Amino acid sequence: MSDIIVKKECEVDFSTEKAKKYILHAKADNTIKSYKADWKDFVSYCRERDVAYLAADVNTVINYVAEMADTKKVSTIVRRLSSISQAHQAADCGSPTFSFGVKAVIKGIKKTKGTLPNKKKAAVIEDIRMMVDTLGGSLTDIRDRALILIGFAGAFRRSELVAITINDLEFTRDGLTIMLKHSKTDQEGQGYKKGIPYGSNPETCPVRSLQDWLNQSKISEGAIFRSVNKSGRVGKKGLCDNTVAVIVKKLVKAAGLDERKYSGHSLRSGLITTAANRGVDERSIMKQSGHKSLTVMRSYIQDATLFKNNAATNVGL
Repeated sequence: MSDIIVKKECEVDFSTEKAKKYILHAKADNTIKSYKADWKDFVSYCRERDVAYLAADVNTVINYVAEMADTKKVSTIVRRLSSISQAHQAADCGSPTFSFGVKAVIKGIKKTKGTLPNKKKAAVIEDIRMMVDTLGGSLTDIRDRALILIGFAGAFRRSELVAITINDLEFTRDGLTIMLKHSKTDQEGQGYKKGIPYGSNPETCPVRSLQDWLNQSKISEGAIFRSVNKSGRVGKKGLCDNTVAVIVKKLVKAAGLDERKYSGHSLRSGLITTAANRGVDERSIMKQSGHKSLTVMRSYIQDATLFKNNAATNVGL
C-alpha cells in the first residue's frame, strides 16, 4: 500500500522500515499510484462532509458511489471501491465495500450505464508500418523506431518496455532475448524471457532497429530507452511509461490516423490482435504477451478478427 494509505490515513504501525518496504512492493507501481489517487479522492469527499473515512460507514460509501455515477465510468468506480477496500484491509478494519448495499448500488449502476469498455484501438501491423514510415534518421527517430517495433513485437506493457536495461538483452542468431525481471502478472519477480525474432523487412525489423539505436546512442549500461534533447544528447535515465503513450500518439498522428483513438497500450493489443487475425494459436500469443488468463488475452483481440471465419460469410448472402 502507499504511504498515504498506510501511514498518513490508516495509521498502521509497521515495526520496521524493511517490513513496510516489502509491503509496499506487494503491488505493482502503477497499482500503488492508482490507490494513492483514489484514496485521496475518497478522503477529501469524507472530510468535506465531516464523516469518517476509516473506518467508513456503509452509507458513506453508498453515497460516494452514487455521486460518482454522474460523472465517472463504471471501471473507475469499481477501481475506487477496490482502493477503499485495500485501505481498510491494511488498517485491519472491516471493509464497507463488501456490504450488500454497496454491491447493490454497483449492480444498479452497471445495468444503467453499461460496462462496455471504451478501449483504445490496437495498433495492428498496418498501423505500425505507417508509423515507422514517418520516421527519418535523427537520433530521436531512431529511438522511436526501436521503441515502437520492440514494444509491438514483444507485446510489452508500457512499464515493462521502459524498464528494459542493457543487462536484460541477449542478441542471438535467431533474434533477441529480453529478460523481464518484473511484470504485472509476475508480482513475485520470478522473471521470464521474451524472444524477439528478426523481421523479414529491414525497415520494420525490431532487432535491427534496436541494434541501430544502441549503436547510435552509445548506451552501454542502464535503461535502453531514454530521452534525447534538441541537441541530440541522450539522457542518463530511462523514459517514464507515460512517454511511451506520447510517442505512440505522435507517430499515429504523423501517419494520418486519429491519435485520440490510440494509447501506449495500443502496441501490446496490436501484436495480439494481428497475431490472432493471422491464425497464430492462442498458446503462442499468451507466451509472447505474458498473459496468464485466456479470457483476459482474448479481450485484447479487437475488431480486426470480426470477419475471420465469420459465420455469415459462406451462408449464401
